[in-house]
Amino acid sequence: MLVGYVSDERYLALADVLFEFVSERGVVSARSSASGSVYANIEAGSYTATLQKDGFGPKRIEFNAHPDFPYQFRLLSHQLLGYAWPKWVRAGEKSEFRVHSIEAYQLDLWRYGYEKEHVQPLGWFDEHGARATMQITPDGDYTQTGVMWNKFGYTSPHHKQYATAPERSGLYYFHAKGESGAFFSFPWIVAPAQPKNDIALLASNINWNAYNSFGGRSNYIHTDCFPPTPTINARLELKRYTDPEHINYDTEDYAPLSFDRPEPINHIPEDVNITDPIAGRAACHVAPAEWRFIGWMEREEFDYDLYAETQLHDGTLDLGSYKVLIITTHPEYWSKEMYYGLKKWIQERGGKLLYLGGNGLNCEIEMLDEQTMKVKNGDARDMQARGLESRFHIYNESEANMLGVVFTDTGIMTAAPYEVVDADHWLFSGTGMRNGDTFGHESLHERIPGGASGHETDKTSTSSPSNVRVVARGLNPDNGGAEITYYDTPSGGAVFSAGSITYPSSILVDDTVSHLTANAIKHFIEGP
Repeated sequence: MLVGYVSDERYLALADVLFEFVSERGVVSARSSASGSVYANIEAGSYTATLQKDGFGPKRIEFNAHPDFPYQFRLLSHQLLGYAWPKWVRAGEKSEFRVHSIEAYQLDLWRYGYEKEHVQPLGWFDEHGARATMQITPDGDYTQTGVMWNKFGYTSPHHKQYATAPERSGLYYFHAKGESGAFFSFPWIVAPAQPKNDIALLASNINWNAYNSFGGRSNYIHTDCFPPTPTINARLELKRYTDPEHINYDTEDYAPLSFDRPEPINHIPEDVNITDPIAGRAACHVAPAEWRFIGWMEREEFDYDLYAETQLHDGTLDLGSYKVLIITTHPEYWSKEMYYGLKKWIQERGGKLLYLGGNGLNCEIEMLDEQTMKVKNGDARDMQARGLESRFHIYNESEANMLGVVFTDTGIMTAAPYEVVDADHWLFSGTGMRNGDTFGHESLHERIPGGASGHETDKTSTSSPSNVRVVARGLNPDNGGAEITYYDTPSGGAVFSAGSITYPSSILVDDTVSHLTANAIKHFIEGP
């Protein structure tokens, strides 16, 4: 009978996995085929299965075999991985670090500002048993449930491994290094125990989770659910590569995504410095790119308190304690509670927002619990037919109502400088810019080089506040450039929007982008 399928952490089929099925009826051996299929001469019922394959962690599990319900076996490859849990804390709180390693490893804590600062060594980790630092991967679709590392093998409280968050808020990274030289880094967001500064800065950890494909699913790969069989070759099987009319979001319901997973997309190689180009498709719009902006804040001596987006959702971040909120790079996924809470703060309480990213607040998420979110993508075809401006607009209003701009697909995967169209605005004070001048030529964004207006870009729309003022436009082809905008509210609130994912990647290397942003922050803190 077809017992099931076996795949790795990417939901790629694994061939030639050795199986041993044990029951009261005896022992049966089998081997997976090229498609990851596992056929064995066994009857339906309960079994103990042992799995072995070179390059992967072996394991023994209890499962029920059924001819109508093929079982999904999963194996974890031999690679150094890790994450902190929780991934976001306040100063003084603890997180458990969960590391997967096939060898002894050293762990250190670093703070990532304008300089990488070594905070403390956390120890050298090995175990009495062979390869006991390896983690056990759950079977099935653990993108929904989480990997729950340290569930096995850490039965005593003395086995649990924790780090206490430093007093200083910021973006921290754990550095794991195996005795062979293997290296993996993973982020840790540390918020202040109590508000300390005028500026709150958000790390876009909800967006990180939406793009995190560890386990084989993200909001872009197998968005709604896994197909019944694991992938052999993505280019031949996944609709995003085989169907020219494919749209990621074509149903009304999508499976949850757990935060309880490693995030390889946020790994930063050990030898990378803050002014180095940002390599890779993922890194250029998640934590490695956000680090560039954080470093710029420290270079320019702007004090800030860092929070995770999820801390805005759960109330850990009290907007009323701050004058300014900054969101950067790619804050695409927000809950409606976050959106309307921020809008009220701006419109009624005089809050000031700097939106220094692109394709922001474009889709609603629902937090099912502290470790699981559900993305409310809706049906993109229905959205287009109804003339709605975003996935967020399907269930709420267009984000342009608050941000002043909204994502449009004309500028996607292009990059260019901005052209000044309103040089008289105070944002350009001290820059020497005149109408028609260009800026934002330089960028660290290696995936899509070309300028500060790029990757994904936003523009004003019919939903923008009536007093929105456009001060610069990106020169991307096909009218795809981002619009830099500003508006204020009767309560004294204000919103500055850059409308581009590549904007933060330019801020360290382009003087005008730097000066313009500094003008906005100083104006928001100090007043006119």
